Amino acid sequence: MGLSNLNPLRSRDAKRPKLPIYKQLNPTSSSSPTKERYSDADGSSDNYSSGDSSDDSSRSRPDPRRSRHASSSASSNSILMAQRPSPTSQRRSPRRHLYRLPNKVIRVLCIALITTIVVFILGLVRASQMESRRIAEGKVDKKPPPPPPWENFKFLTRYYGGLKTLVPVEENVPQYPRFEDEAYYNASTPSAQKKGDKSGMRDTAEGSSAAPETIPSSKSFMDHPGSVVPNSRQEFQECFLDQQKSIRIPPIQYYDGRPSGFPDNVVGSYELLSLPEDICFDRFGRYGPYGYGYSVKTGGLGVGEHGDRVGADEVWKLTKQVDWNSNIDWALAQRRCFKANEGRYKPVEAHKNPLQGFYIQEQDGKSRLETRADVQSSETTATTKPTGEIENGSATPEEFKPKGDVSRSALVIRAWDEINWNAEKILNLRALVAELSLASGGRYDVHLLVQVRNDGRYPVWADDEAYQKRINDTIPAEFRGMVTLWSETQMLAIYQGVRDLWTKGPELPVHGSYRGLQMAMQYFAYKHPEYEHFWQWEMDIRYTGHYYDLLSKLEAWAKEQPRKGLWERNARFYMPYVHGTWDDFKQMARVQTEHGIVGADNIWDNVIKKGGNKDKQELPNQVKTKGEKSVWGPERPKDEKDWFEHDRDPVPPISYERDKYAWGVGEEADLITLNPIFNPEGTTWELADDITGYNETSNIGKPPRRAQIITASRMSRRLLLTMHRETAFKKHHAFPEMWPATVALHHGYKAVFAPHPLFVDREWPTEYMAHILNGGRNGASGGSRTSVFGNREHNMRGLTWFYNAGFSANLYKRWLGLKINNDGGEQFELRPDTSADDQTVSTMRGGEGRMCLPPMLLHPVKDVVLPVEQEAEEAKVTIPESDPSA
Repeated sequence: MGLSNLNPLRSRDAKRPKLPIYKQLNPTSSSSPTKERYSDADGSSDNYSSGDSSDDSSRSRPDPRRSRHASSSASSNSILMAQRPSPTSQRRSPRRHLYRLPNKVIRVLCIALITTIVVFILGLVRASQMESRRIAEGKVDKKPPPPPPWENFKFLTRYYGGLKTLVPVEENVPQYPRFEDEAYYNASTPSAQKKGDKSGMRDTAEGSSAAPETIPSSKSFMDHPGSVVPNSRQEFQECFLDQQKSIRIPPIQYYDGRPSGFPDNVVGSYELLSLPEDICFDRFGRYGPYGYGYSVKTGGLGVGEHGDRVGADEVWKLTKQVDWNSNIDWALAQRRCFKANEGRYKPVEAHKNPLQGFYIQEQDGKSRLETRADVQSSETTATTKPTGEIENGSATPEEFKPKGDVSRSALVIRAWDEINWNAEKILNLRALVAELSLASGGRYDVHLLVQVRNDGRYPVWADDEAYQKRINDTIPAEFRGMVTLWSETQMLAIYQGVRDLWTKGPELPVHGSYRGLQMAMQYFAYKHPEYEHFWQWEMDIRYTGHYYDLLSKLEAWAKEQPRKGLWERNARFYMPYVHGTWDDFKQMARVQTEHGIVGADNIWDNVIKKGGNKDKQELPNQVKTKGEKSVWGPERPKDEKDWFEHDRDPVPPISYERDKYAWGVGEEADLITLNPIFNPEGTTWELADDITGYNETSNIGKPPRRAQIITASRMSRRLLLTMHRETAFKKHHAFPEMWPATVALHHGYKAVFAPHPLFVDREWPTEYMAHILNGGRNGASGGSRTSVFGNREHNMRGLTWFYNAGFSANLYKRWLGLKINNDGGEQFELRPDTSADDQTVSTMRGGEGRMCLPPMLLHPVKDVVLPVEQEAEEAKVTIPESDPSA
């Protein structure tokens, strides 16, 4: 016995006693049918694997019947001999059965397996549902997309050139754009470039690009031949800061030319708008008149006393520095300026707040708005009174002033009560008031429209003292008289009943500063009938030139634009390096609109299978383009019930085909925008459907609409009052960037996009950039999912004018002498780095002096912190008391 006895798989035959195996030598004995029958019956065991071993083993079994046969055959002289085991039978193992589990156990295992599979499937379904919900709620961290192609373009460096490399514009070789026949620009020798040198470089006498140590003298912008700033000596009475007429603001200063290699604007045009492109402004010439560059002790802001200051004092060569600490009041200064030049302007209604309710002091029981004619008649009566009455103070000795024909405008700057007023904001606001109001003789008035964000804590509408106190607590003293407060709850009370679509969630309601910003402007225009036009401005807009020169030229150009094809031109970016002249651009816009073009949005529209033939299909170049109908007159909502006060809307005098670009020429624009006015239908702009109050049942859909990114624009009082009444009476409203253009479209008002110059920070291929910016329907900027407005807005981050542009702020801060991303700063302006190669912004040599920028609009510009040089206080010397015990 051994361990082999414990094996349950051993054959039962192995337990039988083993006997010697004999071999029968008589071959005839195996032919016995009886023996063969017994042998087949007993020896047919399936415990063995082959026939040979079965025969051998069957003969070795001790069967009693076989022994009887063997004894009877002994008489035949058969010799039985012992047989040795075969080697084959020892090598082969017997076939064995595996252990079979009970049926009960098998059933349990099958049930467990099926249950596991079902639970796994249900878990996958539940996980899919949860993932879909998280994606819908935006809680899933998506894989970051690959960087856009424009991030691989090389940065331009010559924006940061200094005054020591100034060259005339006609001799400047711009670093960008470069024509196909020009070699790559060599930024290592910027001061040695010449217009005729196609190689982009020129060797100096010493073989270096060292900048000269001297700079030319700056000049007054009032004397520039292209300036339209009126001459106070001839056109109007000069305006002063103080009542004694002793404080005069120095004019801003400019330099002829541009820094060598300065890039050209890629979008918009100086020549088209008559803006000066042959000059540039440094920070002292631009902001020096308003307190930049001298200390607080001498009346300045104490900023700008660092970096390159060569030639900075020329700003105050003819006019001394202004002491801005002498109780300046900009509201009173604007009022005095208007009174001195009142005779130039059209007579308009003088606003009086009508008394609502019964007041015993009222003689006629009514209150009314006095017109300027009433004021004029009262003034005339006062001048005809006897001299004794004048001397007694009962009348004023002012002479009668004839009324002119110049309309007046208001520039309304949006702000909020919790804004951080730093030195840079004060400089910019001083420039706005001085250059628009005082420099124009009162043609513009500058207002601050300030939102009270928490009128629950500050009840400004319940008490006049609380109203004024909130202004005094949050606004610098010199601007307090310009402030008009508003709040979200005030707009909610005025424009009740507007249905809120909650496009941006409950945190941004329709009456708030984000989605209801135009409501405050509408109500402001309603309360100010003395203005015919209103510029809506923002606190983060900067202009490196003269504000009056910019706005007046934008208005003059818009006034001369014909209405034919105007909406189609408004929808496109104008790129002179791609589109050619303005006339070429006008013709291109008309052809694209009438005939259509093949674009990314429709290239596969007609690629269809015909007749079941898979090989028969239209190629992309065989796509049938579809044109559009040009806008000619009002484009009203589809439901006539949505029309509002349309009887006085302008209508075309003749048909579109017969018009010779005459209708609209000389007509003041009701809307002037600084970005294209695009069609949001079909775009990926997330606020395209934020319009409410219109009938959209029966598959009518949204009304026709237009939009422009950035709300900075000029609106006529007619447009604003129409918006005001539609919101108040019809409950119509849309997102602030869409509402003015949409109302202008519905009522047939004149809307114009002014293509002001834009610069870009990288070397974009111009054709590719034009394809991106005008990638919408039929070559426009909107109208399809391929529009740049929406998911593709990242392409405009490198421009100087867009709501999320980063280049504008960086360029402006570098211009002010600040260090950005470890580039620029005082040392960069003063000392060249000979080890740098001038190939990238961070490896520029510098030493060219402070930057000089041509007139350009910049937006947004936020968080500009200038280093303030505070006056050192005299140290108090303390004498220690003597110790008697010493």
